[in-house]
Amino acid sequence: MFNREHFKKAKKFWYQGKFCSWEKPTVHSMAHALHYGTSVFEGIRAYPTSKGPSVFRLREHVDRFFHSASVLEMKLPYSKEEVITAILETVKENKLNSAYIRPMAFYSYGSLALDPRECLVEVVIAAWEWELYLGDKVAQQGAKALILPWKRFHHSQIVTSAKVGGLYAQSQMGAIYAHKRGFDEGIFLNLEGNIAEGAGENIFIIKNKVIKTNDAGESILEGITQKSIIEIAKNLGFPVEIGKITKEELFAADEAFFTGTATEIAPLTRIRDDSFSKTGKSDYVIGDGQTGKITSQLSQAYKEAVGGKTSNYEQWLTYIP
Repeated sequence: MFNREHFKKAKKFWYQGKFCSWEKPTVHSMAHALHYGTSVFEGIRAYPTSKGPSVFRLREHVDRFFHSASVLEMKLPYSKEEVITAILETVKENKLNSAYIRPMAFYSYGSLALDPRECLVEVVIAAWEWELYLGDKVAQQGAKALILPWKRFHHSQIVTSAKVGGLYAQSQMGAIYAHKRGFDEGIFLNLEGNIAEGAGENIFIIKNKVIKTNDAGESILEGITQKSIIEIAKNLGFPVEIGKITKEELFAADEAFFTGTATEIAPLTRIRDDSFSKTGKSDYVIGDGQTGKITSQLSQAYKEAVGGKTSNYEQWLTYIP
């Protein structure tokens, strides 16, 4: 009944305290989240190490999961420790050595009034084997991105620090718009006209060996992978700046790349600006159009960190019991 082509090796998911077969339907058609997007979620990865599979920055993800729930006044029926244990058990139950993990909490059945607080809150956790979000080809050759004609929702309009399901409708529209035009990903500007983020990723640029990314004030979701790369870059001796990124800075960068849990690190090599329809479209090549040396160095350091090969980042790993 449920094709698992895009959910490799998924056998069971954790739902309300117990494991269910992947084929078992569980959600009522009148669940509030289906109609209004009143769900919160996380994307987490587990990686193989010499000590067995480990989940990367699990506690930070769970902390943000509970923060997102609080933004929707959603009282989760489980503690942080219970969610952490359930995540580890889900990876183990599916016998996964490498996994993408999706915990989600949502307002379920009860009412379809806009205020969802009369609805039940349910929690589900799934894990499966998932390749890089933008694909191996992009990881090797770099992404072609399209600057979208719509602006990212502004931090003065919504709580941008929460991963709320309904907010991702804008990301979906941006991704579809870019993909239909032959691009790997879309990039949003903010209301000020500066670079915000990709449809599902944070953005870094490199100029004269200085690494730069932006913060929540630029209408982004500050990523856990983004924070990890900032720390790794500093430990490698690179200066890191946090601040606004103009379009001109992006176009003139020596290197650029996306970061995200699903994406990891993806070089950004070509850009088309579709944000001004009256003046036509302009194409730009980042650096020499190839994956840059610093991007490659950061990517390698990140792989070593998640794979448990760097003692400096051991505290980021939670091993499967």
